[in-house]
Amino acid sequence: MKIGFDHKKYLEEQSKYILERVNNYDKLYLEFGGKLIGDFHAKRVLPGFDENAKIKLLCKLREKVEIIICVYAGDIERNKIRGDYGITYDMDVLRLIDDLRGYNLLVNSVVITRYDEQPSVTVFINKLERRGIKVYKHRSTKGYPTDVDTIVSDEGYGKNPYIETTKPIVVVTAPGPGSGKLSTCLNQMYHEYKRGKMSGYSKFETFPVWNIPLKHPLNIAYEAATADLKDVNMIDSFHFDAYNEVAINYNRDVETFPVLKRIIEKITGEEAVYKSPTDMGVNRVGFGIIDDDIVKEASKQEIIRRYFKTMCEYKKGYVDKETSQRVKLMVEELNLKESDRKVILPAREYSCKLKDMYGKKEAYPVVSIELEDGTILTGRSSEIMDSTAAVILNAIKHLANISDNIHLISPVVLEPIKNLKAKVLENKNTALNCEEILIALSICAATNPTAQVAMEKLVELKNCQAHSTTILSLSDEQMFRKLGIDITCDPEYPTDDLFYN
Repeated sequence: MKIGFDHKKYLEEQSKYILERVNNYDKLYLEFGGKLIGDFHAKRVLPGFDENAKIKLLCKLREKVEIIICVYAGDIERNKIRGDYGITYDMDVLRLIDDLRGYNLLVNSVVITRYDEQPSVTVFINKLERRGIKVYKHRSTKGYPTDVDTIVSDEGYGKNPYIETTKPIVVVTAPGPGSGKLSTCLNQMYHEYKRGKMSGYSKFETFPVWNIPLKHPLNIAYEAATADLKDVNMIDSFHFDAYNEVAINYNRDVETFPVLKRIIEKITGEEAVYKSPTDMGVNRVGFGIIDDDIVKEASKQEIIRRYFKTMCEYKKGYVDKETSQRVKLMVEELNLKESDRKVILPAREYSCKLKDMYGKKEAYPVVSIELEDGTILTGRSSEIMDSTAAVILNAIKHLANISDNIHLISPVVLEPIKNLKAKVLENKNTALNCEEILIALSICAATNPTAQVAMEKLVELKNCQAHSTTILSLSDEQMFRKLGIDITCDPEYPTDDLFYN
């Protein structure tokens, strides 16, 4: 993989800049946007970026950091799901706590924002508290967002409890957007100043990148990734007025800045040190770019990938037509074509051939994969296994120089699994999926040296690109993610079945 980003340089620059910001206060509340762990979007558009850069940054500052996790009560009540992990926001809070503890980072507490006695939220609070995790309940702030006098008073922020913290840097993070991170930071600042402590607020967002052009593919890729949130990149007019310097931000930050500035000034009793929303940020990711052409090309590929993802989400009913059209316009704006993603045409051509051969109405399920050396392989669905499993087996056989005629998995292993699915579990679809095939392969590898050699090649699939002619099941999507394969899908279901897809 060609590298366009210097991760080590970025980490040093970023940690130094945060520490400089902390020196101005007794305590800094640092709002973390985006993913704290596993930022695969950043990894794809910035080749060389470590998807766990943020968490490694916090580990570098471990002695000075503790973490507050926010989650909006409404997201718990309606069982909002994270698309990347396929789990609800309340479960993601539990996952995040476990992951942070795994890095030996201090998790202070969980804040339930805009809490209104929702029964399902109360159950979640009980679950946390009975496992020894501190939980704070914040109600909706009276007067927000326009009545600053009420917001910054005992009737506003004063109504919510103060969170006791001990470290100079308090990172405020969440499972997703709209979780109340900003409100939690400001609430804490209000209580700190009432206690005579000088505290500050900063924001850590990786995207948009403030010091590259507005229409740079890297920034357009961020718009494509957040199309459902209606985020729009724009020039930070406040920054230009203050410094005569062009900086890029996004609409929500620019629109809310005047009110945010007034709230901070009301809390501190003095003129805000920030003259623009860009000033509030501490992001230095732009300074880690070492090859702009590589980053541009990677960002264009990500925009195409996001286009297919959004088309599939529209087909599933997760996003509206306006969202899908927005991403389509971004593709057209950069004169990108579906065929610019190399794995698409081989999959479609093989699918059409099979569709005609078997007289199917629907698209025939085929997955293609591009290996690191540029080789493109395909796999199709059959009675034995689905297309995702087939393409993985074909890929590792190719990498291990194993002939197509050699079967890696013995029928002695396959048949009991198929019988279990069909006769005991009574599954309608008995074809083995990707995870089931890999488990079967690992069993065979215990006695078959050829299967063991093939198994060892799975790690070489990381960062490969793939495309499916039909929408994948959630389990197959997650398995490809675990293998590190970036896969896109045509917005077509493999059958007319509504439940058994």
